Amino acid sequence: MAAITLEGVGKTYAGGVDALPSIDLNIADGEFVVLVGPSGCGKSTLLRMIAGLESVTRGTIRIGERVVNTVEPAERDIAMVFQNYALYPHMTVRQNLAYGLKNRKMAKDEIARRVDEAAKILEIGPYLDRKPKALSGGQRQRVAMGRAIVREPAAFLFDEPLSNLDAKLRVQMRGEIKQLQARLGTTSIYVTHDQLEAMTLAHRLVVLNAGRIEQVGTPLEVYRKPASTFVAAFIGSPAMSLLTAEAAGGVARLGDATLALPADVTAIGEVVLGLRPEDLTPVPAGTEGAIPMTVSYIEELGAQRLIHGQTAGQGIVCAVPSDVEVGASLAVLPSSGALHVFDAKSGRRVN
Repeated sequence: MAAITLEGVGKTYAGGVDALPSIDLNIADGEFVVLVGPSGCGKSTLLRMIAGLESVTRGTIRIGERVVNTVEPAERDIAMVFQNYALYPHMTVRQNLAYGLKNRKMAKDEIARRVDEAAKILEIGPYLDRKPKALSGGQRQRVAMGRAIVREPAAFLFDEPLSNLDAKLRVQMRGEIKQLQARLGTTSIYVTHDQLEAMTLAHRLVVLNAGRIEQVGTPLEVYRKPASTFVAAFIGSPAMSLLTAEAAGGVARLGDATLALPADVTAIGEVVLGLRPEDLTPVPAGTEGAIPMTVSYIEELGAQRLIHGQTAGQGIVCAVPSDVEVGASLAVLPSSGALHVFDAKSGRRVN
């Protein structure tokens, strides 16, 4: 195992397109870090640079104490798991697992030990003599992970490995990946655009936006205290409601509502207020500090009921059990300490 360090790492493509201007990141030995962000934000490019599949335009990548900028992928002591499994269709599961080790001229008894151990960990022993076409998507993904495990690498790199699976299987597999990483203790970097997947798996999240790091923190730190409106809108399902208001004298005015700002907010002028749906409680109309809203539509999710509405011409969502109908008026009161405040121009958090 090994720590991974990125110092000023950047990627510029032909034509001067900066995919990644400059990334600084320290990943501790044994840590599970998830790179999360929308399509095109640079997360897969960054992972491929660490793997050696993309060249580094500038900066330094270290795996352990070794600078690996110009080291071939096979010599970096990492193992990568892709979304398309990358299995050899003409080989059995056992042969797929053993193939990379045979190429390294490893002793047969050591190959057999590693294959059997990986099969036991991943519970794929009954499938060792089958070919990939005879396996389900989840079984194929286990085999792909097995090919990484048998190498006993310093780090695992996962590039959206669950994106080809159905929703139920994704939930199951992400639980298995989390348990596997905890058991092996191998440094892992995982790329996904699915924020629920990211929240579930990570020791730390790295939220990327347009090639730059917006925020680094534990899942709960990022959820409870997003550093920007981008993070606030991206992390959380349903997303945080973001409402433009006018701040002055320690309060913010949002249409007919007046909300007390946190004591550490001294902003004057236009601000963006953030409210999580679960932090809004229905109250009688006219309650001090309450936000009036008109119900636009309702999502019944079984364990949760989401009410989408409008206030001062802006969208707002609350997760409440209220028995209301579309078009009805409702007043909701933010919980104490639940108000997030962002600068309207920069989008950065101010409280």
